[in-house]
Amino acid sequence: MKLGKLVGYHGQTPVRTELVAGLTTFLTMSYILAVNPDILSQAGMSKEAVFTATAVSASFATLVMAILAKLPIALAPAMGVNAFFAFTLVQGMKLPWETALAAVFIEGVVFILITLFNVREAIVKSIPMSLRYAISAGIGMFISFIGLKNAGIIVPNSSTYVMLGEFNPISVLAVISILLSGILMKLNVRGSLFYSIIACTLLGIPLGVTQIPDNFTLVSLPHSMEPTFMKFNFSNIFSLDMLIIVFTLIFMDLFDTLGTLIGVTAKGGLMDKDGNVPNLKQALFADALGTTFGAMCGTSTVGAYVESASGISEGGRTGLTSLTVAILFIVALFFAPLFLLIPSAATTGALFIVGVLMIGNVHKIDLSDISEALPAFVTMLMMVLTYSIADGIILGMLSYVVIRVFTGHYKEISITMYILSLLFILKLALG
Repeated sequence: MKLGKLVGYHGQTPVRTELVAGLTTFLTMSYILAVNPDILSQAGMSKEAVFTATAVSASFATLVMAILAKLPIALAPAMGVNAFFAFTLVQGMKLPWETALAAVFIEGVVFILITLFNVREAIVKSIPMSLRYAISAGIGMFISFIGLKNAGIIVPNSSTYVMLGEFNPISVLAVISILLSGILMKLNVRGSLFYSIIACTLLGIPLGVTQIPDNFTLVSLPHSMEPTFMKFNFSNIFSLDMLIIVFTLIFMDLFDTLGTLIGVTAKGGLMDKDGNVPNLKQALFADALGTTFGAMCGTSTVGAYVESASGISEGGRTGLTSLTVAILFIVALFFAPLFLLIPSAATTGALFIVGVLMIGNVHKIDLSDISEALPAFVTMLMMVLTYSIADGIILGMLSYVVIRVFTGHYKEISITMYILSLLFILKLALG
């Protein structure tokens, strides 16, 4: 019972219920063990090392959440931010992945400080709600586009820039992955994305997409994190680009985590009578520590997972649920050969469905007000067309400020937004 009290368990729910809730959450979010190494390996990082870093950082951050915040919420490297890391920072801006990893580490440290000194409220209030919803939706569309591109469903075209690709074993498997994920989710199957990935990996064997090594074993000792552990490059730490990158990372992490915490705790009836998230500061601190520790291990920003709602739906109400998830991530370390066997086509469904889920708040944008709708649309569209989350955010914020200023609503814009706009203009001017 001492361990139970440590994670906030006092017997209100049966132990079995909390354990089943933890297993449910783990199965629902375990797709990250296949998707994150696949995405970050495209930044030139060791897939094996990233797998270990993913599992270890998820376990650590979720354990901190269980002990400090005592909430049934799990954490792992965040979808969207890993895409920003690989496709915007490394492939788009041509940064070495070691430099991008340094930016994640700095973000984690800054996030720890702003959490300790309660600065987060000022940052949150400075960004209009319409842009927050648009950024979430835009990242979702961007993630889905990446999944389609990687599977060859969408390919380059010299005349139209993009077009529908040829149907081959890889693209066919990816389409099956998307449809199967959607079907399983509609049937309310717990862990639908995980099961879809496994099913498509097996289907990929006769199709020749899944390649099984001659020395394949289901269980093995965890891979070393040495190729990515503490591999930081701080040479550009004082540049304007690094400043904007770190802010963008903080911004994405902060709103994603806050949105998840609010949504998940509301679903579980865990908010207090005033509608506040219990132990919010401790929960954000777990996120900040997880990001800092994850960067040291060799992975992108760690954040709270909305999939935690699946465990709460099963009755999880305390840190015992998240403690269970933390333990299961450690167990998963020994099944690395299975997860590393998974081809990109099999994870397309997970990427696409995550994108679908992330556009859920678009209806909250006031589309009847052009000063709200246009910047939101610019944000979402430009993320995809520029292949850059950062550029989408920059252009969306600038368009919001310009429209507000020239329509006489300049007093509604925060000082923070004005400062950010000046920095963004400077960045665009300097290229």
